[in-house]
Amino acid sequence: MNKVILIGNLAADPESRTTQSGISQCTLRLAVQRRFANQQGVRETDFFNVICWRQTADFCARYLSKGRRIAVEGSVQNRSYDAQDGSKRYVTEIIADSVEFCDSRAEAAARPRTDNPPPVPEPPVGYGANNSNGGFTEVDDDELPF
Repeated sequence: MNKVILIGNLAADPESRTTQSGISQCTLRLAVQRRFANQQGVRETDFFNVICWRQTADFCARYLSKGRRIAVEGSVQNRSYDAQDGSKRYVTEIIADSVEFCDSRAEAAARPRTDNPPPVPEPPVGYGANNSNGGFTEVDDDELPF
């Protein structure tokens, strides 16, 4: 079984294009914060390339923008290509079956922006489904390391 569900913030605006055969494609860069902090007390962030096709691509290109919190359901796919220097490159991507908002446009716009975000605290004891926030932590655009 190849199934992945990710919830995170868009690290950049979606990039859309149409293939030569007229099929819509949209590429997203999704920043997903890890569940627990490392030994230095920092919650690291993983970045995933997400590929959307057809109606999902049209939806993403039209309604999503950098910083929006979304949920992606899909599958993991590996591919390789030959770079211009002759070396073989490998890419891991998420092929989206569905994409959903996890915040409203007003919530995304109302998020405070600071140059120095506060440190992320350690997860509380019993972290998970029994928490009032469902085990998720809000991520501000300025907390993204780019």
